[in-house]
Amino acid sequence: MSEIRSIGILGGGQLGRMLSVAASRLGLRCHIYEPGAAPAGDVAHALTTAPYDDEAALRAFAESVDVITYEFENVPTSALDLLESIRPIRPNRRALAVSQDRLTEKTFLNEIGLATAPFADVPSERDLATAVERIGAPSILKTRRMGYDGKGQVRITDPGQLEWTGAPSVLEGFVDFSAEISVIIARAADGQVAGFDPGLNVHEGGILRTTTVPCGLPGKVTTDAVLIAARIANALDYVGVMGVELFVTPAGLIVNEIAPRVHNSGHWTQAGCAVDQFEQHIRAVAGLPLGDGKRHADVVMENLIGDDMNRVPELLASPRTQIHLYGKGEARPGRKMGHVNRITS
Repeated sequence: MSEIRSIGILGGGQLGRMLSVAASRLGLRCHIYEPGAAPAGDVAHALTTAPYDDEAALRAFAESVDVITYEFENVPTSALDLLESIRPIRPNRRALAVSQDRLTEKTFLNEIGLATAPFADVPSERDLATAVERIGAPSILKTRRMGYDGKGQVRITDPGQLEWTGAPSVLEGFVDFSAEISVIIARAADGQVAGFDPGLNVHEGGILRTTTVPCGLPGKVTTDAVLIAARIANALDYVGVMGVELFVTPAGLIVNEIAPRVHNSGHWTQAGCAVDQFEQHIRAVAGLPLGDGKRHADVVMENLIGDDMNRVPELLASPRTQIHLYGKGEARPGRKMGHVNRITS
């Protein structure tokens, strides 16, 4: 067995919550570090509520655990520097650096031979017209950092419409794709890799609405998707679970983005696999053998967003339906409040 008994998690949202539950099943304790509201604190062994510039709190947190992981990418570098001087961080800092910046991410993917949408660096508003001239329209302007769930993005439908995001950005050309799929891949410190079946994603308003497995695509496509995800994990010397989103196009698979953590599109594994993505991540960062990610059921995962919470009584009465509520307070438009996994066969 691993000598690791306590895991620190940066971020106290729903992913940290579900990681803590998974760790508890393996007899491990989790300590959450979160500057704001922390639904994960309800189920974790310990919670530190402090900003990321509180060096004393960061130091005490790191010294209380054996290893540190994270549920979101945008942890300040200064905080990571301090934490890493005390305890190992898994996944590693390179994975964070690549995923925190869209320009760095796409450059990295191209350098390891993977296809992405055409893109151009747009460091300031005055560079936007040149970028649009190069990439064309329609295209989409995305902030290099901090964007998620459709935030920090501007659609450019013609070269005369040059709306600015307000921050250094990347301009991406539109991709003619027939579907978006995602792969949840796990990699251990010894290089062992385990992939889950690709899921078919449907978004509404820039937010993931459903993920369906099996994805209904040919075996060659799904095999290639898992191999691409494994290639990324190996190139980063990754430890933990990663989400890789891909576009299915006539020319092959194009990588949309990577997330160095457990991922919304992998929630289906809770109902479809003996070892879900959360336990797989805990196993990897704790130095335990990876589990079997083989799917034993067909599943549709649906996010519960905002007023979808009004459907909870109905969902509770639905057969073959697994409900996960995140313990958040106010149900605001666009806010993920929970998800359901429906076993379809």
